[in-house]
Amino acid sequence: MTTDIARTDWTREEISALFDLPFNDLLFEAQTIHRAHHPRNQVQLSTLLSIKTGGCVEDCGYCNQSVHAETGLKAEKLMDVRAVLQSAAQAKDAGSGRFCMGAAWRSPKDRDMPAIIEMVKGVRAMGLETCMTLGMLSEKQSQQLAEAGLDYYNHNIDTSPENYANVITTRTFANRLETLDNVRAAGINVCSGGIVGMGELREDRVGFLHALATMPHPESVPINALVPVKGTVLGNMLADTPLAKIDEIEFVRTVAVARIIMPLSMVRLSAGRESMSEACQALCFMAGANSIFTGDRLLTTANAGDDKDAALFAKLGVSAMGASEPAVKEAACC
Repeated sequence: MTTDIARTDWTREEISALFDLPFNDLLFEAQTIHRAHHPRNQVQLSTLLSIKTGGCVEDCGYCNQSVHAETGLKAEKLMDVRAVLQSAAQAKDAGSGRFCMGAAWRSPKDRDMPAIIEMVKGVRAMGLETCMTLGMLSEKQSQQLAEAGLDYYNHNIDTSPENYANVITTRTFANRLETLDNVRAAGINVCSGGIVGMGELREDRVGFLHALATMPHPESVPINALVPVKGTVLGNMLADTPLAKIDEIEFVRTVAVARIIMPLSMVRLSAGRESMSEACQALCFMAGANSIFTGDRLLTTANAGDDKDAALFAKLGVSAMGASEPAVKEAACC
């Protein structure tokens, strides 16, 4: 990634000016940049599996897996390795090129690492890219995952540094960055994005993207639209209000700006897509989104589903990006 293509010196003023562009001009610039660096009309398919659901001690205001939420979600133990590999095989058969595994932890315990490592090795042996999100990681844990061959680690920054404490109080924005530094130092690709539609202001969306674009750019940038689940702090606050769903044009603007300022990253439409119109999703693809999660569920919330995605792709003339054998990064072999 060269500095002249992927700048890390963006200012908030520059990013705010992109948001303010006439909509058509913004999409034209985003699509032009997208075509210069990515295959046109191709979207990467990823599958996300909750390998350990519920019981997380963090108080993330959007999350129904927090022990602080009152959603009735039952905490479960870490899945058996064989069951995870079976799900991965099914995902590959359905066309996914990346298999993402998420555990509702503040951070994994050392006793969990052997099973996690076996999952990584087993999924990777199928020819799928591997991604995990397990909460905060130490340097040692990051290195263990790198040695197992993990391709991507997801750890979202969620929102702007200024808005972070309004969403989560059990960890800091700096804690998030520390895990990203540990993962990056171990040679694992970074997957980091955030959530929009949490009642934040546009200046927070500017700050969120500015934080991502001024670090070494994440190889994957998921853009989530909040799913306001009743029983969570934000769900109770926003449900049944006009703020419960972000304006679709504003969501597309966020995707377009992400594409412009992080031209080489994969930009993924993540949570909330099941409630988006086909027109909104089509505009997101035009704005440079080139990855989605497939299947009927994400971690614990509904997703659009394979059949709907296939029908939409057929309408748009979009095809699934071919899966390639994951590359082994040099640092992961050390």
